[in-house]
Amino acid sequence: MENQTDIPADTGVNPVPDAPQPLAGRHILVGISGGIAAYKTPMLVRRLREAGAEIQVVMTANAHHFVTAIALQAVSGQPVRDTLWDAHAEAAMGHIELARWADLLLIAPATADTLSRLATGRADDLLATLRLACRAPVLLAPAMNQAMWDHPATRRNLQTLQLDGCEVLGPDSGPQACGEFGPGRMVEPDALCAAVIARLGRGLDAERPRAPASGPLAGRHVVVTAGPTREAIDPVRYISNHSSGKQGYAVAAAAVEAGARVTLISGPVNLAPPAGVEVVAVTSAMEMHEATQAQLADCDIFIGVAAVADYRPGVAAAQKIKKTPATGGAMTLSLVENPDIIAAVAQHPRRPFVVGFAAETHEALAHAREKRLRKGMDMIVVNDVSQPGIGFNTDENAVTLIWAEGEQRLSQGSKAAIARTIVAQVAHHFVDRLASANPESVAK
Repeated sequence: MENQTDIPADTGVNPVPDAPQPLAGRHILVGISGGIAAYKTPMLVRRLREAGAEIQVVMTANAHHFVTAIALQAVSGQPVRDTLWDAHAEAAMGHIELARWADLLLIAPATADTLSRLATGRADDLLATLRLACRAPVLLAPAMNQAMWDHPATRRNLQTLQLDGCEVLGPDSGPQACGEFGPGRMVEPDALCAAVIARLGRGLDAERPRAPASGPLAGRHVVVTAGPTREAIDPVRYISNHSSGKQGYAVAAAAVEAGARVTLISGPVNLAPPAGVEVVAVTSAMEMHEATQAQLADCDIFIGVAAVADYRPGVAAAQKIKKTPATGGAMTLSLVENPDIIAAVAQHPRRPFVVGFAAETHEALAHAREKRLRKGMDMIVVNDVSQPGIGFNTDENAVTLIWAEGEQRLSQGSKAAIARTIVAQVAHHFVDRLASANPESVAK
């Protein structure tokens, strides 16, 4: 194939056009308190730097028990600050200089103890002092045991902090390090990065009018599908797949970064919605098909990342199907084919630019090339989910983009970085197609 390249997606080195850096020139303080979720913070710092931000990390004393300053210095590019008693820094009132330097303070994780200390205005360590001295927005990403999260004291502290102007991100719900299940998990790094981008995009002055969206997709409506679908067998059981929705949510966040108005049609996932997107929640393939069709009147680009079930039970039982001796332990389901969402979009009278995803287990490129032609897509993104460490339920991926004139391989990297490269490439081809069809339409 023509124009075949092999780019490590996680390095920020992309083909024309370059991936956008929505935080370029922004100064972000990342505070880390002492919780197990601190192991995610180096990845958060990396994501923020990928988006162009300059980072200064500040650790509490307890944070050192969970993550090393050396690791954080490596990903931030700056020495870590962790004390008010740094003679060199404080010779110039370093904690005040840091507070003035910051465009935003993000504390991730924010433990129950940290929330309590911040709510009472403590100033006996560097992080708490910076929070009092910092006039920039303060974002908090709580992380703690689910019982601690639900405790009235934590709720009171959060209410106080929100009244003081802090923004609270999350927490997510799910399995916890202690073995319990429930709310209290720190929001994932990609979602926190998207929230920072959305917050700084509003401007630091709440009275300042919001600037028009900028970027290669400014003024465009992008529709993204993500996650699995669930096809009911009865009120208890369903047919589904292993999709976590992470890649689709990362694509939606990258489209926002590129300036687009984004509608995310999401199957059932355990993810926080990306900041700045409109989410349409669905369960089944039929619901996703109907929601997609409803968006096509003004859709410029459609990116189908969802893992949609190809089949559904012909009839879903109204009550739970019980095992009976007469069945001999066997059960037969009669399945019918679901609508092909991508093909239907490609055949729509007001056809957008159509991008599909293909998860394959063998002969991935051959299957993807055939699928793109058969369904009439402008571009398809394929990954081999049989490879360990990428694809379903992971934070990394490795894909190949295929379009009519060429292909581009993206070696293994974060799903956020993969998404930014995909969106940059989509924007490039979308604008080229518009220019070919009608040069005046590029200046929409």
